[in-house]
Amino acid sequence: MKYALIIPDGAADVPLDELRGRTPFEAAETPHLDWIASHGRLGTVNNIPDGLPAGSDVAILSVLGYDPRQYYTGRAPLEAAAQGLKVRPDEWIFRCNFVTIVEGVMEDYSAGHISTEEASALIGELNRRLANEKVRFYPGVGYRHLMTLRGDCDVQTTPPHDILGQAVAGHLPEGAGAEALQALTERSQRLLADHEINTIRRDLGDNPATSIWLWGEGKMPSLPSFAEKYSLAGKVVTAVDLVAGIAALIGWERIDVPGATGFLDTNYAGKGAAAVKALDDGDFVCVHVEAPDEAGHNADAGGKVAALESIDRHIVGPVLQRLKAEGDDWRILVLPDHPTPCTVRTHTRDAVPFAIAGARIITVVHDPFTEAAAARSDLHIARGHEMMEYFLTVR
Repeated sequence: MKYALIIPDGAADVPLDELRGRTPFEAAETPHLDWIASHGRLGTVNNIPDGLPAGSDVAILSVLGYDPRQYYTGRAPLEAAAQGLKVRPDEWIFRCNFVTIVEGVMEDYSAGHISTEEASALIGELNRRLANEKVRFYPGVGYRHLMTLRGDCDVQTTPPHDILGQAVAGHLPEGAGAEALQALTERSQRLLADHEINTIRRDLGDNPATSIWLWGEGKMPSLPSFAEKYSLAGKVVTAVDLVAGIAALIGWERIDVPGATGFLDTNYAGKGAAAVKALDDGDFVCVHVEAPDEAGHNADAGGKVAALESIDRHIVGPVLQRLKAEGDDWRILVLPDHPTPCTVRTHTRDAVPFAIAGARIITVVHDPFTEAAAARSDLHIARGHEMMEYFLTVR
């Protein structure tokens, strides 16, 4: 049996005025995804347990079959696992965004999608000026980076994409150890204010990196391998360290694809080709695409539609064709991890639609893949981590 899991991150949405009252799924031309929905089963699944943040860290754990209430320790540790960081038991790991704050308001959670090259230079400057025996910065991709902090820490933080257009003063770290984090943030602002990279970005009309933003804190978790839980080895295609980190912790192989960026300009065709090859060599492949989520955060309805059409054409289509070559011995599951509605520009904790097709999956209705059709179905999974077992074992 061959299995494929495709995750269009944050793709679920609500009817939008700019799409004439349709959701991006309803507006997009997705013939392959609609085939899966109409020849398989549609349903909904809730990947965010009560009391946990509505983020991809929690949701992806659920999608991959791991109960976040048992295994979730924070977002940043998962990204650290992707980088293979060796951290001490007394070290806390934080996500460190470069952001743009203007007159005390969170203007941009990504500093104009600052390039990896520019951001890496700024991380180097932070290490030279701010790091010590307790604090260290680690470069990542684009605006996404990490910081480790040694010692006692019990803080509450806020993701920057949750406070776009809001004053940051009410969302700074709180709790034991918060003063040190706030001091680091303030020092970063002074350091970055007149940095040459930011001067050039301003001259070019790009948003400068005016500050770091620390969030997603936690310590490194321990997860049982996917092979232990489900007796299958897996491979993952992703450009996002969060997903790669979870994959590393559960023993999956990460497949790097040139040009896979995690943004709207990602190499969709390369991802699809990598997934097809993975199915030639193994029995389970997961393809994660961040682009719809980025479009949702930027209130870019047209971009989300374009991303869904590219995912369908270049990933779902080739993977489905490859699976059909197995005769009847295959299954495919497609679902967003969480909604990122363009209207609110952040994640919500609502249930998401899913479609599953393949061996012994009996069609109930012949509907296309939309949120409304999934809501009308008779299949609703309340605890997202149970979806994986259903996908692998339903008869």
